[in-house]
Amino acid sequence: MARLAQTAGLTDIQQEILSTVRDFVDKEIIPVATELEHRDEYPQQIVDGLKELGLFGLMIPEEYGGLGESLLTYALCVEEIARGWMSVSGIINTHFIVAYMLKQHGTQEQKDHFLPRMAAGDIRGAFSMSEPGLGSDVSAITSKAVKDGDEYVLNGQKMWLTNGGTSSLVAVLVRSDEGHPEGTAPHKSMTTFLVEKEPGFGEVRPGLTIPGKIDKMGYKGVDTTELIMDGLRIPADRVLGGTTGRGFYQMMDGVEVGRVNVAARGCGVAQRAFELGVHYAQQRHTFGKPIAQHQAIQFKLAEMATKVEAAHAMMVNAARKKDSGERNDLEAGMAKYLASEYCKEVVEDAFRIHGGYGFSKEYEIERLYREAPMLLIGEGTAEIQKMIIGRRLLEEYRLQG
Repeated sequence: MARLAQTAGLTDIQQEILSTVRDFVDKEIIPVATELEHRDEYPQQIVDGLKELGLFGLMIPEEYGGLGESLLTYALCVEEIARGWMSVSGIINTHFIVAYMLKQHGTQEQKDHFLPRMAAGDIRGAFSMSEPGLGSDVSAITSKAVKDGDEYVLNGQKMWLTNGGTSSLVAVLVRSDEGHPEGTAPHKSMTTFLVEKEPGFGEVRPGLTIPGKIDKMGYKGVDTTELIMDGLRIPADRVLGGTTGRGFYQMMDGVEVGRVNVAARGCGVAQRAFELGVHYAQQRHTFGKPIAQHQAIQFKLAEMATKVEAAHAMMVNAARKKDSGERNDLEAGMAKYLASEYCKEVVEDAFRIHGGYGFSKEYEIERLYREAPMLLIGEGTAEIQKMIIGRRLLEEYRLQG
């Protein structure tokens, strides 16, 4: 067991789950991750293994066939999986966010219909907020739903869907002006629709097209796509929660736990980068001794390990805060911000320790170097996290009188 990033106070069940996941990562993910990543190949065999482990239902309540575990357990599992290959953790993350939104905000019929099959991994989830003309400015969404009898007609283009092709259920946030007079605040006139579709690319149901995979610098294997709605008809009973105008709040709740997930991914990638760096430093010799014996390298290793520990502690704190039922947007924002920034720095230091070999695709650190930047923007950039953190701090420390 690694010395870094240990978590105090875990139950025997949590420890058993994490041990099982770590063993799976070491045996089934790490040995094949770089080869699959270079081919940009979807890791179907790995996903099937995670399905057998029950990880697609980790946080889904037992009454729906899931394991009913906490956000902390889930985040620690994600940390282990990202340590093996970050793309695999992304496959699970969007599925988890949709399941969480259903559990928290869905009607009973929606929960009964979707959650058991999501727990089994038979339905895979994706969620969609962003559009080509906007990034973090969710209020600028232009995709729209118009009521037509017992259905809604959706039109618009969405962007950056993780699992866009392989998913069979997408939670889509669009503008819905019905019942909301002109001048209503944008976030009060948005609705989340539960869109069922066939996995694949092209026209996956009438009015819905998934054009194809977006070619990315890193974060390969997992499919990232656009989503085009052109007269897409959705029954009214597929409005999440059954009431329009609540989509923004539902999505933000999902993104809040998603930020804990991204923090966990940053922790996992940073841990792997440290492992690669500390091992290579003991094998590579210069000036007659391993480079690990040079003070400059020891300083790097010390800084890297400290950052791994700090990021892990903040991620655990954010998860535990959410599990307690308390508001955790401050802690989640801090954890996501710190973990993603530290991940980038630890990966770069490991890359520097490898010297010229770090630039070779034969070495795993080259893959991590391309993967880390995604965490800087996923679930909100550093600047967005700072805005959230700053506003919450002013709420907490507001002057009285």
